[in-house]
Amino acid sequence: MKTGLYQGTTLKQEMKINPRLYQAMDLLYMPLLDLQQHLKQELLNNPFLDLVEPDAEEEVKQEKEEKEKTEDDEIDWEEILLNGFETGGRREEYEEREYYEPVSVDTKDLGDHLHDQLTLLRLSERELLLGEEIIGNISDEGYLVCNLEEILTTLNDFVRLNEEFDGVRPYAMDEVEQMLRTIQAFDPAGIAARDLRECILLQLRDSALQELISETGETEPEPAEVDRRLADSLAYRIVRDYFDQLINHRWSEISKELSITPRDVQDAADEVAKLDPKPGLKYSSGGDNYIIPDLIVEKIEGEYLVFLNDTSLPRLKLSRAYRDIAKDKKKFVGENKEFISNKLNSANWMIQAIEQRRQTMLKVMNFIVDRQRDFFDKGVQYLKPLTLREVAEVIDMHESTVSRVTNEKFVQTPRGVFPLKFFFSSGLSTTSGEDVSARGIKAQIEKLVSDEDPAHPLTDQAIVNILKDDGIQIARRTVAKYRDQLGVLSARMRKRV
Repeated sequence: MKTGLYQGTTLKQEMKINPRLYQAMDLLYMPLLDLQQHLKQELLNNPFLDLVEPDAEEEVKQEKEEKEKTEDDEIDWEEILLNGFETGGRREEYEEREYYEPVSVDTKDLGDHLHDQLTLLRLSERELLLGEEIIGNISDEGYLVCNLEEILTTLNDFVRLNEEFDGVRPYAMDEVEQMLRTIQAFDPAGIAARDLRECILLQLRDSALQELISETGETEPEPAEVDRRLADSLAYRIVRDYFDQLINHRWSEISKELSITPRDVQDAADEVAKLDPKPGLKYSSGGDNYIIPDLIVEKIEGEYLVFLNDTSLPRLKLSRAYRDIAKDKKKFVGENKEFISNKLNSANWMIQAIEQRRQTMLKVMNFIVDRQRDFFDKGVQYLKPLTLREVAEVIDMHESTVSRVTNEKFVQTPRGVFPLKFFFSSGLSTTSGEDVSARGIKAQIEKLVSDEDPAHPLTDQAIVNILKDDGIQIARRTVAKYRDQLGVLSARMRKRV
């Protein structure tokens, strides 16, 4: 085989996406708050963009004030364009500057809450270091995420390698266990547990302790008194000795072992169910996420109308002062000409892109309202199946465009606030030839379970038969899948005695 360099021509088709197209797709994807920040930044960066005043009278008033100014006070727009925005004290209004995303105020999390309680104790530096090591290994849910052996090894390695702790004897396991018991007595009850069973036992012990304090008035009852109170607690004994049977709702097995009725076991289980399986989350540092709907659907005179909730968005227009100066192309050459051309084109494109975004969102939401009219009138059970492709074909746009429009967008309706993705789901056919959405079927299953007789809960096959009577053909395994997605337990687990 002969090797060498060869030259030839080929003909092929390929698509190259313009950077402006990327920006347009980003604008479609942005939720309302992100778009608001983006437009404010564009106003700072592009002198050809200006705000549309909400009141025409305000604009007239501003023009009158401009005429009353003396020539010395007027801004020389030609000088601004030609000399790179050197406008004295007002320069910061036009030149680019770094934008900082606003951040929420930091609040105390679970670690801070536990550390505050630790520092209130009279502890030596050695004990304080051990307590901080244990607290540092507690998850946001409140569980100890590693075993005590790992904590002991890590802490002893730290002491051995740090010159500050020369001469300090290694920690022993009994010290770690004692400090863990101390931290487990902290607020919230159930903290620093190693599994769910221990978490519940800690909360039951705390309840017994609080009852003794309330009854006797003693601030620190004797541990033996607490143990005696727990010995009389059926819930504590069941969790301690029959936890596997408890979580599997095997009331009869537990009742035979303890020689009590299944109803007594169920009452104890109800007491356990009131406890918090993730006690640390009440001190979670996660902030609240507030939703501002991008669209609003209102029922006016029997018709559902769609409005954009964009009153907070800056309304953009081309700056008349800059536009008039830019018309005289003879004054601008080289870099000045290129700068003006780029900024002017960018401003025009931005205004068109924002309007295109508004029209696209209205088209998509209007189609959703027309398609899901029964949902708005009657409820979620009447939600019809809908796909992105169906919407794309009707509004004559690509499926990916519809996906960007609906992503992370919310709509306020007479039935509540929903993400736009809520209205899209697969469907099943009914015997009458109509389609019903999977989300609507889930709502029917949830209602059937909520209305069932607790002593005789509906099995998956019973739900299949009920839905079949309503004309919905569905397999038992599909019902089981939807039930799991709804977080509904099986019939055996829901049964009450």
